[in-house]
Amino acid sequence: MASWDGFAPDPGRDPNASLKQLQSALDMRVDQRGSRRRLKKHVWHCSIRTAPEDRLLSDEEWAEAARRVVAAAGIAPEGDPNGCRWVAVRHADNHIHIAATIVGGNLLKADIENDFNRAQAECRKIEKEWGLRELKPGDGTAAKEPTNREKHKAQRQGQPDTSRQQLRDAVRQALAGAASEAEFFARLEKAGVLVNRKVGPSGDTLGYSVALVGERDATGEPVWFGGYKLAPDLTLPKIRKRLAVPIEGREADSRSAAGASGGRTPAGRRSPAAAARLLAAEAAVDAIELLDGEPEDAAGVVQATGEVLDALAATALPAQKRELLAAARAYERASRSHVRAANADSRTVRAAARAVLSGGYSSNRGPDGAAAATVLSALILLVIAASRWHAAQGHRQQAAAARAAADQLRAAYRQAAAQPMAALRERGRQLPKAVRERQEQALRRAVPGEGGRQLLAEPEFDALAAALAEAEAAGHDPKVLLERARSWRELDTADSVTAVLTWRVRHIAKLPHPAAGTGRPGRPAATTAPATPAAADPRRHR
Repeated sequence: MASWDGFAPDPGRDPNASLKQLQSALDMRVDQRGSRRRLKKHVWHCSIRTAPEDRLLSDEEWAEAARRVVAAAGIAPEGDPNGCRWVAVRHADNHIHIAATIVGGNLLKADIENDFNRAQAECRKIEKEWGLRELKPGDGTAAKEPTNREKHKAQRQGQPDTSRQQLRDAVRQALAGAASEAEFFARLEKAGVLVNRKVGPSGDTLGYSVALVGERDATGEPVWFGGYKLAPDLTLPKIRKRLAVPIEGREADSRSAAGASGGRTPAGRRSPAAAARLLAAEAAVDAIELLDGEPEDAAGVVQATGEVLDALAATALPAQKRELLAAARAYERASRSHVRAANADSRTVRAAARAVLSGGYSSNRGPDGAAAATVLSALILLVIAASRWHAAQGHRQQAAAARAAADQLRAAYRQAAAQPMAALRERGRQLPKAVRERQEQALRRAVPGEGGRQLLAEPEFDALAAALAEAEAAGHDPKVLLERARSWRELDTADSVTAVLTWRVRHIAKLPHPAAGTGRPGRPAATTAPATPAAADPRRHR
């Protein structure tokens, strides 16, 4: 499509031109430097691609795009007689490849420092000027992508993820809620990851790298990845900063709240996993208020939220692991920005991650399913709030990542909520007429007008009515509960508003899981919390 002078040999069109001639022309200045001054790597390569929905660019447009990119990257600045030699080749309708040698006319190496970012910035300009799909400009906080070699290796081995991605997951899950550096490394080793610490003369650990067991390079050595190669926030100094602030000890609370023994949970008593997830839901709701505070405090909460997602992914059973792992991976991009995170206000969220890991694996049945639905409902709210905080700060990529994580969390929520919601709907249908009418009136008073009528028409209102009736029997005011549940912000993006309100009502009223009740509809279950007016709860949810 284009070349450094417009006259490069073109084997694709000229039958008298050969690839050897093109190679010689490109390498002329490299050869002129001589063997003693030869560069070890003298070839620069770049591909430019349009989005599937973009219009087809003409040859002339591709040529202009190539010239602009090599100028921006420092390969051949506009008007520079010492620019490097390059060619642009169109391989398909939607992309070209640029190949260049990085020796200029003065036989010096071209200044291509920061070439990737400069080329990307020029592409963002071209997209806007030519009406193409505009990508979000990067801010340098994204994790390093796996190379093509890593991807091809994973495909050959039949692995769904590259080694880099598997190690990134392992390090994040080991860091979730960790109380010390020693615990972090111990968790990594327990997970079966090879850990290589760089130790200084003083005996202090200066850095670390990790590798998968059995993953070897051509020499038979483990394939090591340092923290920075996994993600910018996984270097040892960044990890130490996160661990420097003590976290609140909710791990013991989750175990004592469970009341479990021998791995079994009697009816109405929560398993360690369920208790931990309910604590995490409470921490998630409280954390939303912190996003309205100072940017540094909000950034700390946004970062710590990723630890809760990592902990949930690490303790999920296969039926739900895929969606939770996808949510954690999507959100990790949202957990970093250039706003310096203050960790003091995030300790409660980190403690929730620790409690989730301590609580162990969770299923979608009984108390575990209800607790999972509750925490996922709260986390969707928190992640959406994080997305809006990023958007307000101008962090376009992070905001998009948080929205993607929320979508994955919704998929996980639908799985977790299916069984307990079915039980609640059935309970709601069996409510005595007078009890059901009281809940309908409570909703009309809390949500007057058309909004209330729409909620009454939703299929999940049966479940909400059951929750309100159970809370009423325990001494709560259904109207007050509904008002408080609606005040937890964000309901516009919910698939079912009544489903979300159901879990919020149950959480505020501290009701047992749906399968626990043994009483008749409209009566409190044998394990219902003591009758206490909702207004007596000192926690604020605004």
